[in-house]
This record gives sequence, C-alpha cells and structure tokens, in this order.
Amino acid sequence: MSKLTREEAKDTIDYGALYVPEGEARIIKKDGTLEPFNMQKVVNAVHKSAYRALYEFTTEEKRHICEFVKARIDALENKDIPISLMHNIVESALDEVKPIVAKSYRDYRNYKQDFVRMMDDVYKKTQAIMYVGDRENANTDSALVSTKRSLIFNQFNKSLYEKFFLTTEEIQACREGYIYVHDMSARRDTMNCCLFNISEVLRGGFEMGNVWYNEPKVLDTVFDVCGDIILSAAGQQYGGFTVPEVDKMLAPYAERSYEKYTNKYISLGVDRETAEKQAMADIQREFEQGFQGWEYKFNTVASSRGDYPFITVTAGLGTDRFARMASKTLMNVRKNGQGKPGHKKPVLFPKIVFLYDEKLHGPGGELEDVFEAGIECSSKSMYPDWLSMSGEGYISETYQKYGKVISPMGCRAFLSPYWERGGQTPADENDVPVYIGRFNIGVVSLHLPMILAKAREESRDFYEVLDYYLNMIRQLHIRTYQYLGEMKASTNPLAYCQGGFLGGHLDLHDRIAPLLDAATASFGITALNELQILYNGKSLVQDGAFALEVMEYINRKVAEFKAEDHHLYAIYGTPAENLCGLQVRQFRDKFGVVPGVSDREYVSNSFHCHVAENITPIEKQDLEKRFWELFNGGKIQYVRYPIDYNLEAIKTLIRRAMKYGFYEGVNMSLSYCDDCGYEQLEMDVCPKCGSSNLTKIDRMNGYLAYSRTHGDTRLSDSKMAEIADRISM
Repeated sequence: MSKLTREEAKDTIDYGALYVPEGEARIIKKDGTLEPFNMQKVVNAVHKSAYRALYEFTTEEKRHICEFVKARIDALENKDIPISLMHNIVESALDEVKPIVAKSYRDYRNYKQDFVRMMDDVYKKTQAIMYVGDRENANTDSALVSTKRSLIFNQFNKSLYEKFFLTTEEIQACREGYIYVHDMSARRDTMNCCLFNISEVLRGGFEMGNVWYNEPKVLDTVFDVCGDIILSAAGQQYGGFTVPEVDKMLAPYAERSYEKYTNKYISLGVDRETAEKQAMADIQREFEQGFQGWEYKFNTVASSRGDYPFITVTAGLGTDRFARMASKTLMNVRKNGQGKPGHKKPVLFPKIVFLYDEKLHGPGGELEDVFEAGIECSSKSMYPDWLSMSGEGYISETYQKYGKVISPMGCRAFLSPYWERGGQTPADENDVPVYIGRFNIGVVSLHLPMILAKAREESRDFYEVLDYYLNMIRQLHIRTYQYLGEMKASTNPLAYCQGGFLGGHLDLHDRIAPLLDAATASFGITALNELQILYNGKSLVQDGAFALEVMEYINRKVAEFKAEDHHLYAIYGTPAENLCGLQVRQFRDKFGVVPGVSDREYVSNSFHCHVAENITPIEKQDLEKRFWELFNGGKIQYVRYPIDYNLEAIKTLIRRAMKYGFYEGVNMSLSYCDDCGYEQLEMDVCPKCGSSNLTKIDRMNGYLAYSRTHGDTRLSDSKMAEIADRISM
C-alpha cells in the first residue's frame, strides 16, 4: 500500500450516482429500519477494509466491485435487502477482486456482538484489578487508586487493540503462544522507549503545558526543570526513558552556577581563592540535592500511565571538572540510599548506566576515581550497570570509530545506526550515525520452543514454520509504522515539537510520519535455553550449537526484511517479566510438560543460561558471549555476586566484561529490615530483631525491582519462582 492516509486515498468519483440498481433498492438494517441503497457506502466500506489489510484498490477494481454488486441486486426479486445479505454480496465481490480484503471485511462484521463479549471480558478483568491487584509490571503499585484506574483503562485499550488492529491469524498466534505482542494496551497510542534529547529541549527555552519555560541558567534550576520535563514526556510513551550522558548535559549549567557564586562571594569582599573554594562547595551541594530530588521524584510520583516511569541516566565519560563531579555525586547519592536515619536503602530509579572507556577508567586513567565511585555504588546498590565503550562489538566499535555513545533505552534496548545525512544508509564514507533523540516503536517476541514443537507435531521443517511467524511479526511492524505515522505531533509536544526527538520541531497538527524513519521495531527472543533443550536435551551450558544456528538464521532474515521494507528492524533479547510464566502455561496447554522446557514455572530470558545452572561468573560470561552480537537490538549480561564487600572481585569481573564489549549488570539480593534497619544479602528473616517486615531488591531482568516490600511483592509468582532458583544469575 502507498503512504496515502485513509482520507487522502478517497476518490472524487461519486459511485452512488454512477451505479444505481434497477428499481428502488433499500437496505433493511439490523434494527428493522429501511434505508435507500447507495453504492458510495459500499465503496467507503471496502476502502476501510482495504486500509486495514494494507491494500489500495485501483479505480478499475472499485468499478468491478460496483458492477458486481449492482448486477447481484438487479437479479433480486425483492429489492428490500437484509443487511446480512448485502454483506454477503459485498464479500463475494471482494473475493473475486482481492481475497485478503474480503477477509478483512469479514473479520470486521458483527463487531457489535463481539464488542459486547469483549466488554464482558474487560469487566471481569477489571474486577480482579479492583479487589485483588495486578503483578504484571514490577513498576506499578496496584494498591493505588490512580494505578487501578490506569490498569482498568489498559485492559480496555488492550481489547481494542486485539479487536481492531490484529488479524485473526495474529490473535490466534498470540493466544496459543507462538508470538507475544508486548504492551498491547499502549501500542495504539504512542511509541515505546527512547533516548530523549533533553539538551535540545532546554536550549533557548521551550513550551510545556501551554506555559513558556526560559532556559535554566543555573544548576539547581535545571534539576527542577529537567525533572518536570522527564515526568511529562515519559508519561506520553511506554517503555524506558533514557537521558543519555547526563554528566555532560549538566556540566555547562554547573559552570554557570560556579561563575555566579564566585562573583557573588567576591562582591561581598571575599578573596578569589576563598570565593572559588566556597563556590565549588556550593556546586557540590547542588549536585547532591539535585540527584536526591530526582530520586524522590522518580520513585514517588507515578506517571500518567499509573506506573513509576522507567527512567535511565547514563554517565561516566565527561572529563571536565563538573562532569566528573556530576558522575561521582550521582553514584554516591545512590550508594548512600534514601530513608530515615538508620533505615536508608537504595531506590530503583533512575537506573544508572556507567559508560566505561578503558583509556579513561582503567588503572592510572584520567577518570579512575569515577570508576572507583561506580564500583562502590554497584557493591551497595547493584547499579550502575556497566556499558563498554572500549571492548569488542557493535556498541564499542561505534564509539571508537565515531565517538558516538549508544546508550541503552530502559533496561536493555539499543538502537540500530541511523545516519545524519543518509538516513537508514550512510550518504558517504564521511557520514556519521546519530542516536540521541531516537526511539523504538515496540517489540513482538517469538516463542521459539513453541515453534519447534509445532514443526515436529506437524512434521514440517522448523525454519518453514519459523519463517511464517517471522513474517507475521514483520507485517505487524509494517502496520504499526503506518498507523503511528498518522498520529499528530500534539500527542507528545516535548518530543515532537520541542526537540526531544530527532527532527522533533513539527507543528502541533503535523503528522509524525517523518520522524518514524529513524525509529526501530524489534523482533524479541525468549527461551533460547529451552529451545536448545527441546532440540537435543542439552542446555546452553552443555551445547548451544542449534540455538546459535537459529539466531544466525533470524539475523539473516531480519536483515532481508530491513532491506526490503526500509525499516530499522532489530533483534531484541526479551526481558520477560510476567511473560516468563505465561509462555510456560501456553506451552503446557499445547504440548504438555516437557522436562527442562516446561516443567518449571518460568522460561529463561533471551539468550541467558538457565538461572539454576551451577556455573561460575566467568563461565557464564564466556558462554553468553557467543550470542552477544546476534542481539544488537537489546541485550544485557549479568552474573551473580555472592558477597558485596569483595570490591576487587567486582572490579575484576566488570573489567573482564568491559574487554568483551558487554553491557554488564552486577547481581546480588539486597535485603533491609524495615523495623530495625539491619541489612545484609539473602535475608528472609532479620537475624537482629527477628522481623519478617523486609524490603528486598532483586534484579528483575535487566533492571531492579522490589521482590518484597512491607511483606508483599510486586512480582508475579513465576518470576518469584525464578528468583528462588537462582545460582548463576
């Protein structure tokens, strides 16, 4: 289909005047009323069905449909035609011209009856949310009224998406478990995760909520304004919201504050040396208060979606004095935690990612002190996660060649290259990629063990069945690009109008389609370990050759799709949260309990070794490295650290991961007694006071979550079962 909108595709031909049946034909509507037949209504209806099927009728095809319908009506003795018969006539015409559109038309029929059933299902789910709660997303507190309202709306929106966006085949594939469309409740409204260009929004001032903001001039103000921008913009999307290289972003404002404070003290008669020393102390305090303020705001103020927005900041590469101060203070504030005296514990947001460059952060490097601050922070709070700028692979090589950082969006999503002048392909050898200001439009995940089991049950080639579902995801992405392209810039003004996104200086009423050229769409992968076990009874630790073969095949196919469709498709290691349990249940329903595949309450995430494998951190790093460059759209590697005080062990493993080019997470189980303040790893009952009133923080997947808070959890039962089994992760 061309890139015409539905409105632009309408013709100027009046088919109602051209094709008038013999005699006075009338339509008997469902309520029994009569309405004169008008061929233009038939054309309008088939237009809509063609649009849903991504097809555009030619003028000749529309004439054929009209002639077919007119001939059938002329042949009828009774010219009062029931609407059901009229539908059958139109379907027959479409079957002759374009069967795929006939199917789209047929699927849309009787939607009112389907709508009643859909609303009944939504009502049942909303009752469960109201009185039981919801644990699908660890970032939502379903005890809150505002969150319940959002979850109820999400159920309704998800049902609308299934009914009016997905095809019958896609719905079937989702329900049986072969694919999983993530975030159905939001995909009709907006885009997914992003690298937000907050510096571009701030530059020269901006408008938010119909109020003009002048660009902040000093550090404390920029913290306040950025907090407002982040909460506002993050509420207009779903998924992770990343502020890349926050140390470099804040440094110029710190410099201005320093000059302001120095001049103030000198004007009061203080000598320059003392004035500069006091000004530095003031800047240090503002950094501390600013980062503390963000931690309070981002962990207590829910977004308009009802969840705590998944905010990430990356830092560590800034070499000037204030960028360095920003990075170290960010780490120290997180390490020290929040809470009343004696009861401090780390918060979850923003997620911190340390950008590691061996030349800067290695032994004797210019920023070794920043690295040391990061290590101490990781040992106490698990964050920061560590992203290599100087190792092997796509992310490091991009930084080394172009000086461009590919920060993760949320917990693990990464963007494909998009070129400043050439777009999806470089204009010439001097073109450079751009990443900041770009975003993802969503993920659809494959369930590979289900696909292998289906191929075997039907005695079909595995890759033939896999191709079917890969193409299904491809078509879903194509429709998503087209659908979202019709959105107006007014749906997210900070992003689309104020410069938060690349090219985001549109007018409020402009369509956002031009911005989608730089957006990625992801093919997600889960349960690679279970795929290998189903194939030959061996886990990724024992073998992995077939899993590797499959991922190489998927990479080749997706590269073909990318070239043919001119969309930036990417392959994503899915961080299955509630999905890890859903996929097991779906597999059992279809293929039963298979040892190593569906005999636990969860499946493994993406390409990771099973959490219960008794392997060392070094073995886990080595085993997962073979898959690393096959998941460039989203990946993270993490290992389990049994102790937090052995900083040298943490340093050794992180530096090893950085040489591999990894995005590395430190994993420990942090436990805090809410009664007496005692803290230690792996605690279920406080050994000091005997209380079970604990807060526990575990790594959900690529991000941290409360596995226990005030005696309760926000995690699903399947995820809690996975956490209980962890040895290597």
